Amino acid sequence: ATRAILELRARGMRSIATYSPVPLDEFEEALTGHGLPRSPVRLFTLVGALTGTASGFALTIWTALKWNLITGGKPVVSIPPFVPIAYELTILLGGLCTLLGLLVTARLPSFGVSARYDPRFSEDRFGVEVTCDATERRTVEDLLRNAGAEEVRA
Repeated sequence: ATRAILELRARGMRSIATYSPVPLDEFEEALTGHGLPRSPVRLFTLVGALTGTASGFALTIWTALKWNLITGGKPVVSIPPFVPIAYELTILLGGLCTLLGLLVTARLPSFGVSARYDPRFSEDRFGVEVTCDATERRTVEDLLRNAGAEEVRA
């Protein structure tokens, strides 16, 4: 299956999906060409954390200005007491956006199973799904058979 993926990518095929009973690093390497790409989830986390920090300071400063409570001659807007609130909102929104990023990038929830999925892929078989034009169909079938495919379906 890995050899078939490499040959398909060499021929310019980019719409390739794989099914396997166990996770294989070889599949990821063959599909991406350089191992696992960097996850975009970390950007969701960064945006969420920065939003949380800004929201924490905005909320506390707005509250202090709206309802003045002068204690001990301190200024109304004093940053040190607002830091714990900003920190907590940073952690909260960073964590929630991480979860959102995970769900978005993994395309979850997935309510349907691919029409080409075969239950044998969960037991002991590997599958390679290729989306191609009708003109390339014969070439792809031959390539898969030459790579050692037990069965090729259109």
